[in-house]
Amino acid sequence: MRTIKGPGLFLAQFSAEAAPFSSLPAIATWAAGLGYTGVQVPSGDARFLDLDRAAGSQDYCDEIAGQAAGAGVAITELSAHLQGQLVAVHPAYDAAFDGFAAPHVRGNPKARQDWATDQVKKALTVSRRLGLKAMAAFSGALAWPYLYPWPQRPPGLVEEAFDELARRWRPILDHAEEEGVDICYEIHPGEDLHDGASYEMFLDRVGNHPRACMLYDPSHYVLQHLDYLAHIDIYHSRIRMFHVKDAELNPTGRQGVYGGFQSWVDRAGRFRSPGDGQVDFGAVFSKLTQYGFDGWAVVEWECCLKHPEDGAREGAEFVKRHIIRVTDKAFDDFANAGTDRAANRRMLGLEG
Repeated sequence: MRTIKGPGLFLAQFSAEAAPFSSLPAIATWAAGLGYTGVQVPSGDARFLDLDRAAGSQDYCDEIAGQAAGAGVAITELSAHLQGQLVAVHPAYDAAFDGFAAPHVRGNPKARQDWATDQVKKALTVSRRLGLKAMAAFSGALAWPYLYPWPQRPPGLVEEAFDELARRWRPILDHAEEEGVDICYEIHPGEDLHDGASYEMFLDRVGNHPRACMLYDPSHYVLQHLDYLAHIDIYHSRIRMFHVKDAELNPTGRQGVYGGFQSWVDRAGRFRSPGDGQVDFGAVFSKLTQYGFDGWAVVEWECCLKHPEDGAREGAEFVKRHIIRVTDKAFDDFANAGTDRAANRRMLGLEG
């Protein structure tokens, strides 16, 4: 067993034009002041990181790492969620997702996909330059609009979508292998990899690629009414990243999992700050510790009610309370009689 690292904070939801949220040194100093020891950095946010420059310069990467260290935190991982989303976009979402891309590729789905693929590869290279072993991403989605099987899906439709998804990601996964960095797909509604079954469909098509790993976020499983503890039992060998994010699902006579097109605050399922929802984090931390997870516990603030700065402040203490310092001894060592094989055989009645 190993002790989970943390607390870490995902910076994406706090990035802003105003100080201290507009530069890596300032936001890292703010996070350290709240008690965080690590920050997860969105690779596409130029306020924190120039990805193109970092991909070509070890000196610049050392500078970025030094800025974080000077503030009193480590960089836990990079995130390439938004670029990964653009690796595979169904045409129904072209307009909605175009804003994630660089201006020069907007309105051109093929150019946008090529740009996104290059960005994810660069983020993997930068991860290696920063000494990181894992990177977060979304898988993107081609089959998602056909999630509910009505109208009846044509035979082979979903299979073709996953075949294509694997074709697009296999070269990126091979680059991840070259860089020695795991791609941790956040299992997330809206992505084709949104639960264990869909993750396995993808894994089969990329030949059980050793770099096709998971970012575990129990909030997304609560909203699907999926057993988030059994999920750890099944996939612990692939879980390499962990978001501490809470959620609640309170179905009514009017709505359930699908939410009835309501705003976040009015949905049956909604995100909450850590400790305010229904996730049993005591059990989550215990499971991950049991299986030897030694990555970071990273708070991702997404709450429909609480102010983000309050959520960040409370989140640091919440994670500290839940991290389990693993034992180096058995609780009943005091009763060890120090027997040997001969004594054991005598206890079993095997010696005359």
